[in-house]
Amino acid sequence: MHIVQVGMEYDVLKENNRIANSNYRLLKKNGIKAIELMGSIGSGKTALVIKLADRVRKKGLRACAIAGDVAGDDDQRRMRESGLDAVNCNTGRECHLDANLVKRSLDKIDLDLYDVIFIENVGNLVCPADFPLGADYRVVVISTTEGDDMVRKHHDIFLHSDVAILNKMDIADAVGVDPEVILGDYKKLTGGLKTMYGCSARTEEGMDEIVSVLGL
Repeated sequence: MHIVQVGMEYDVLKENNRIANSNYRLLKKNGIKAIELMGSIGSGKTALVIKLADRVRKKGLRACAIAGDVAGDDDQRRMRESGLDAVNCNTGRECHLDANLVKRSLDKIDLDLYDVIFIENVGNLVCPADFPLGADYRVVVISTTEGDDMVRKHHDIFLHSDVAILNKMDIADAVGVDPEVILGDYKKLTGGLKTMYGCSARTEEGMDEIVSVLGL
């Protein structure tokens, strides 16, 4: 029985990767850069998407977002209220987006209209790690409000991402968290080969550097 389970898991991941590669090729064919944002509920993913999209639009680029959630359309509504085109993607009982769900969302979008697509994953620091979606960059977002042990507790999500962001730097003192501890843990985990970027989506501190890193 154990061998069967391993085989089934392998097949699921293999099929997800196949569809993710197809998504990537479709986006490249249409000249679209895709950015996936992963992170816990409350880390500030939606706020970052809105701020990044605003900067993209000011550069004359056209942006859209896929708002992933288990249920509801709260994030999609926030995005649309900010002026960002967005489609909703509910996973039902699943704790993460997968490449097939993103493919279905892309089918609802007129890809000729956009240059950048932001994909906001479900609020979770575990499950999304193993399921690439076909984006150019996988970004993991944590915040100072989550404590200083997030990197130590969730190795996989950081090792499977291209960019790491520490959000809500402006209230680190208020919540009693030393950002240097988190940044140090990340440097130790990645052997200093990757950089975690500190920012505040609220005050826009550090946003210029993130825009540059993502090539937006």
